Amino acid sequence: MSVVLDTPVAVRRTAMDLLARREHGRAELTRKLRQRGAPPEMIEHELDRLADEGLLSETRYLESYISSRARSGFGPSRIREELTQRGLPRGDVEQALRDADIDWQVQLVDLWQRKFSGQLPSDPRERARQTRFLVYRGFSMERVGRLLSGRSFDD
Repeated sequence: MSVVLDTPVAVRRTAMDLLARREHGRAELTRKLRQRGAPPEMIEHELDRLADEGLLSETRYLESYISSRARSGFGPSRIREELTQRGLPRGDVEQALRDADIDWQVQLVDLWQRKFSGQLPSDPRERARQTRFLVYRGFSMERVGRLLSGRSFDD
């Protein structure tokens, strides 16, 4: 049985239910409420109220998302792209990535050791495979190249 979102109370309750499960960005919450049939003007009004009350926070959402994806082995480029696709302003995403207390070099090395047992590539084909995987995960070619050539990141 689906709830009809034709009153401000119903829209607010549905938004709060979604926020109770996990943090959401404003654009994502708007999309979900529209999919459930809520009128756009009612959505905007209720989301403004939730933001004023501190229940909807883009900053908290960015922190939570970045932390979660980094723990899952994703790098800054991939996280940046995902957040931009979710409708968050690129400047806010960049600032949140800078503010995140994450050592991306450590993340890269940890992921590489988990996936490839810390074995440097023995031939060009294996090097290409490892490079493809790590770049796809969102780490820069420069950092991946340094790691796979055995050079330190400080050089």
